[in-house]
Amino acid sequence: MVERAYYVYIMTNSRRTALYTGVTGDLAKRAWEHKEKFVDGFTTRYNASKLVYCEVCSDALAAITREKQIKSGSRRKKLDLIYNFNPEWRDLAGEL
Repeated sequence: MVERAYYVYIMTNSRRTALYTGVTGDLAKRAWEHKEKFVDGFTTRYNASKLVYCEVCSDALAAITREKQIKSGSRRKKLDLIYNFNPEWRDLAGEL
């Protein structure tokens, strides 16, 4: 049986004013969908097309639980996650 990874990620816009937290089983595809505005929603509305944070979870339930934890946290906590993981706020999508 092939183990599948699940990812929790944060996208932002060029001015870093919008932060979107999501979960996916295919991070490269999902980042591309956000960049191409494939699905109408928050990231399209706020032009959040830059992947600045991600973490791997062992299963879907763990990923969803972590996503909810991040979403329920303050903006400051999200910023701390990003600064600790990716202090330059570079777009990680190109590294996938």
